[in-house]
Amino acid sequence: MTKDSILYGSSLIEYEIEYVQRKTLGITVHPDGTVTLKAPVDATLEDIQKKVRHRAAWILRQKRYFESFGTPTTERQYISGESHLYLGRQYMLRIKEGKTNTVHYQNNILEIECQNKKEAGKVLQLWYLERAQIKFPEYAKPIIEQFAAYGVQPKSLSVRKMEKRWGYCTTDGDIFLNPRLICAPRCCIEYVITHELCHLVHRNHTKEFYALLSKEMPHWEKWKNKLERMMI
Repeated sequence: MTKDSILYGSSLIEYEIEYVQRKTLGITVHPDGTVTLKAPVDATLEDIQKKVRHRAAWILRQKRYFESFGTPTTERQYISGESHLYLGRQYMLRIKEGKTNTVHYQNNILEIECQNKKEAGKVLQLWYLERAQIKFPEYAKPIIEQFAAYGVQPKSLSVRKMEKRWGYCTTDGDIFLNPRLICAPRCCIEYVITHELCHLVHRNHTKEFYALLSKEMPHWEKWKNKLERMMI
């Protein structure tokens, strides 16, 4: 591995280069923010830097995307009076002991009834997961129908806990969505779904990919930025 860097505007982009038997340069931005390149064995450092500079805006977007999963500065205590999100709206928790483990919401109150108040966090997270399993397919259905025009359809759409991604599309066409998205507004969830469906048409984040994303969701950047700012 060879280390190198370029300055793009005021941002320093550092990366590692691995020379392999291939014809084109491959760039990967990892969830921890590191950047690795796979370059043809005969590529010069000047050529590599030129191509990295050409992809610099995309690299920085990917780094910001992963940074949006920052760890909250205040650890959740799951006590009455604490504020929590559901579908982009702030709710105040009300914890009470009861015979069952249930969650109800009305007006600005999110009420958790549990047999043991110490289990309130687990009860809420389970409820979030159950709501995600209901709402995500509901939101995805019309978008999937919309993408039928391109001759594609996901093999499956399900919920999976992920530390560093909002969504993921496999090469086989399985789409996974992070259950934490249930805290975000509907348009943010629809943005992630649309983003992953675009990968069924264009596997990589190419110009064609973003052109399709902009066509299917013209204001996607607004919702992507809102999702990143929420830091959920």
